Amino acid sequence: MNWINNVVRPKIQRVFQKKETPDNLWHKCSACGEMIFHRDLDAALRVCPSCDHHMRLGTKERLASLYDGGEYQTVAIDAVQVDPLKFRDQKRYPDRLKEARTRTGRDDSVSVTFGALDGVETVIAIQDFDFMGGSLGMAAGEALIKGAEVALEKNCAYILFTAAGGARMQEGILALMQMPRVTVAVQILRESGLPFIVVLCDPTTGGVLASYAMLGDIQISEPGSLIGFSGRRVIEQTIREKLPDGFQSAEFAYDHGMLDMIVHRHKMKETLSRLIRLLTHRNRYSNEPQTTLPALNDKTSARG
Repeated sequence: MNWINNVVRPKIQRVFQKKETPDNLWHKCSACGEMIFHRDLDAALRVCPSCDHHMRLGTKERLASLYDGGEYQTVAIDAVQVDPLKFRDQKRYPDRLKEARTRTGRDDSVSVTFGALDGVETVIAIQDFDFMGGSLGMAAGEALIKGAEVALEKNCAYILFTAAGGARMQEGILALMQMPRVTVAVQILRESGLPFIVVLCDPTTGGVLASYAMLGDIQISEPGSLIGFSGRRVIEQTIREKLPDGFQSAEFAYDHGMLDMIVHRHKMKETLSRLIRLLTHRNRYSNEPQTTLPALNDKTSARG
């Protein structure tokens, strides 16, 4: 009897036992509720095939979709002092940094890269919301300035993708000081005649929006991105008025002149390529100046 219970029955149960499906195989669209298979969602760059809702895209996936062949060089960033204010809330600041670095595999919220975008050398920096809400600290400020320095050195365009909740409170005034520092770097780029293009992703808020995120020669956004300085509730309580629906959406910002264009993620690379060649007078697959300017074949300034 023990042989039947201990050997035979467990074998029979294993044969008929249902295998559990991993939780991460299907993703639910937060806009329309559609269930999307994870491979289909990745192939679509995390854009819902049913309602076209743009979900947040990781740094590696975004870079792979922009650079030719997905190949690029990662720019090394100078180290900064960790926890200069000895900040502590529920956790010590170094512990929060360690957790974010372990979870994301990155040193900080901003990654700077260099490579060919449609054959034209380009510097691309990405501010990733997954790392402590994309918050701006000293390391992020150094990364953004380093990106401008590389663009000056390579004599190429500088593209910045923003997604942030503002300055990092754990670094206080030292984080806030990164805003004017990056602003100065952008001004040096402008005086050198090099394009600075900003793509606002979901969400771009706080001091980041109030400074360098709105200093691009061309201001672009992905559809449906949250763009605003402070929260809706705070604004309504301050001005004691009811705000219109969607007033902090990319579409609202475009309609009221804050953006130059809204571009679908699937068309982002070709749009940036045309803009860079237009602004730098570069031919495709060549970094030599051209004598005639390429024309925009479609009305990209309308919602792409």
